[in-house]
Order: sequence, then structure tokens, then C-alpha cells
Amino acid sequence: MAPLTKEEDSAMPIPSTPPPKISQKTIHMAGLLVDVYGLDELPPSSACPRVSCLWLHHPRTRSKETMGDIAARCVGAWNSSSSAGEKGPRRGLIALAFDQRNHGSRLVDSKGNLAWRQGNEMHAQDMYGVISGTVADQGVLLDAVGGYLFHDEQPHREIDHHLALGVSLGGHSVWQLLFADPRVRAGVAVIGCPDFMYMLSDRAKKSKLPTFSAQDNGSTFLGSKDFPPSLVNACLKQDPRGILFGTSEVTTETFTKKQQDVLHEKLAGKKILVCSGGSDKLVPYSCSKPFLRWLKEATGSRFREEKIEVDDRVYEGIGHQFSEEMVADAVRFVVDVVGGADADNVPGKDEVRSSKI
Repeated sequence: MAPLTKEEDSAMPIPSTPPPKISQKTIHMAGLLVDVYGLDELPPSSACPRVSCLWLHHPRTRSKETMGDIAARCVGAWNSSSSAGEKGPRRGLIALAFDQRNHGSRLVDSKGNLAWRQGNEMHAQDMYGVISGTVADQGVLLDAVGGYLFHDEQPHREIDHHLALGVSLGGHSVWQLLFADPRVRAGVAVIGCPDFMYMLSDRAKKSKLPTFSAQDNGSTFLGSKDFPPSLVNACLKQDPRGILFGTSEVTTETFTKKQQDVLHEKLAGKKILVCSGGSDKLVPYSCSKPFLRWLKEATGSRFREEKIEVDDRVYEGIGHQFSEEMVADAVRFVVDVVGGADADNVPGKDEVRSSKI
């Protein structure tokens, strides 16, 4: 079996400064082991009746433990911020991480986590299955988490706010999660991509797959044995680019009422931070750029009334890694989002929550 590439192995470098000490407990929830950070630091429920959950999605070939550093940094930053309790009862923040399918405690076949170049001919199918499976598992955990953590607390403590942060493979799943679940109000997509079809087409070209033809610039790759029709159909239903554009070219020449309806249904009022490495070869920013250019124009001017915020940051000279500058920006974003949780008054939000939790 081929070793990890340099890019894959360096996705989560060790920061130069240690994170704050935050409590961590592993709790079984709905058949999954979930690491929960910050439970012991929560004030009594009488002083902290509302809790935000930060869900953490790890990179490919890694596990939930990989996300411990960013979990501690986010929870620690929130607990020490002035926003935590400046207006009435305090809001709490906990961070939660679980193993994605075929990873960590759920590992079935290590080859399934490798790429084409490393000998896994089912790379596209395997990776997409983990991404969409993570979104499905996340939905189950959103339903269950309150009952596992605070079922016997009096007075009642409510989990009323969710956001997600993912790195690499986890960045891809955060993009799909934002489009899939109205309960997740914000997301940080680190070295991830909202266009799975473009990203894997680019990877097929670089991997010199026979199914990617230079003569047609890869136009017949989608639907080939390496990216079969069933996978194309899944992308059209679940992946951001596929949902909004299908297999058509992503262009800022097209802004339709149907696209606005999709944004209203799936992203209205949400906040998104995108962190990309300017020198990333594994998940190049060029694969995300057309979609993000369209999304920024759509949310910034064309469909501004949907109140979607997109902060698209490219870190020059950074490859496929969650760099220290990205970490700092992500922590600030999380603190700001949690600080504004009580003002997150999207029309119909309460009805959505009560029907799903």
C-alpha cells in the first residue's frame, strides 16, 4: 500500500503554541463514539441555559482525535471572550468530533481511504461515500445530542445552535452539510471544495487516468468507470455545485430565480468562512474558484436579501494544510458566530428547529 502523499500527511501541522487545557469526554451517541470538549467548563444550567455546538470533521486518513487541538482553541477562546455572557444569561460552547466512516474506530478497509495514485481504483466512490455519509451521520447526531448530554439537568439546558468546521475531507463534508441541514447556521471549510466533480476531474487529469482524455479536456470523464453515472447523480443531489448548476459550467453570467430559491431554502442567513491554501496541489483553489466567485456575487449583490455571508480567504504560499493563520481566523470566526447566535433570527428558524429536534 502506498504511503500518504506529502500534502495529505501535512494537513494538520502542530501549531507553535499549545492549546488551552479544556476537558474532553468520549460519549457513545446513537452508535457513534463522540469526543465532547468543554462540558466541565459549562457554568450551571441556571446561569447558562443555552449551548452552541461546534461539530468538527477531520481530514482523510485521520480520526476524531485529530480535531482536539482546534476544539480546545475554539472552546477556550469563547470561554475567555467578553461575548460569552455580556447580555443576561451566559451562552455555552462545546465542541464535538466523531470518526467519519471507514476512519478511526470505524475503519473497515484502509485502502478505501487512499487515492488513485496510491492504488485505490474506487477513490471517487469511496471518498464521496465518506463525505455524504458524514452528513447523514451528522444529522442523526444533531437529533440525538441534547438527549445524551443534558437529559437530566434542572433547570433545563437547551442546545439551540449548531455550527461546523472541517479540514480537507472534513471541509468537503462541511460544504455539503451547510446545504443539507437548516440547523447548522455557520461553517468553516478549511482546504475543502464545494465542487466535487471539478475537484475529482482535476485529480484524474493529474493522476493520468485513461478515462480522462486530453482530446476532449476530460468532458467524458464524468460518467466513466472512474466517476460512474450513479456518482454524478449523487453530486446533483448533494454537492453544492451539482445542486446549483448540475453538470453545466459554473458561470457568473447565470443568476436565476431557481438558484435564488435554492439559496433561500438551504443557506439563508448562514455564515461561511472558506480557508484555502494558495499553493495547495491536492485541493487546488482553482477547483473552488468558479463556484465561490458565483456564490460571492450572488450573496453580495444579486440575492443580498438572503443574508448569506461568505468570507473567502486564500493564504498565499500555503499548501494543503490547516496553517496557523487559518487556525487563528477560524477561532475568531467561531467566537463571532457564537456571539451572534441569539440574533440569528432567520424567518421560520424556530419552526425548523422545533420540527427537527
